[in-house]
Amino acid sequence: MELILALAKALDSRDKYTVHHSECVANIAYNIAKKMKLSKGLCTVIHQGGLLHDIGKIGIPEHILLKNEKLTDEEYNTIKQHPVIGYDIIKHIAIFNENGIFDIVLYHHERYDGKGYPEGLKGEQIPLTARIVAIADSYDAMISNRSYRKGMPVEECLKDIEKFKGIQFDPKIMDVFLSLFNSENEIIQKK
Repeated sequence: MELILALAKALDSRDKYTVHHSECVANIAYNIAKKMKLSKGLCTVIHQGGLLHDIGKIGIPEHILLKNEKLTDEEYNTIKQHPVIGYDIIKHIAIFNENGIFDIVLYHHERYDGKGYPEGLKGEQIPLTARIVAIADSYDAMISNRSYRKGMPVEECLKDIEKFKGIQFDPKIMDVFLSLFNSENEIIQKK
């Protein structure tokens, strides 16, 4: 766990706009997994994988990672390499292969409709753990301020993200994610 936290902090320290992104994604994904009544061990793996999901961004040049405006197609294609870079960074840590953290790092940008990356996996070809982290990652990215845009209000974000149910996101996991919010659109923490 100490290694995971150190790697996550190393990544988050590169960008003031994403300082707590990994931690937020990990906590939301953990809450989804817990609500799905997954085993305690799998919930822990999902939390740890959430902390490491973007570790590959360490290998993305700063001028792209910290750019204050829209990325060019070439720059976006560079960013899209971060899951593979992340996998390459941690692939020698045997326990991450055994427990499924590799799957989260490598596949958290796959889409339910098969139009994601890096491999274009579709539906349940995408590991469950990665499908859970994908929703948490998108949500936190949408509500967070970035150098090039202000974060969305939670209510607007939830309406927007729900439009991608069954397209970008697993519909069953999306229902669980949405059930984590109370009537004031505040996420109910259960860690």
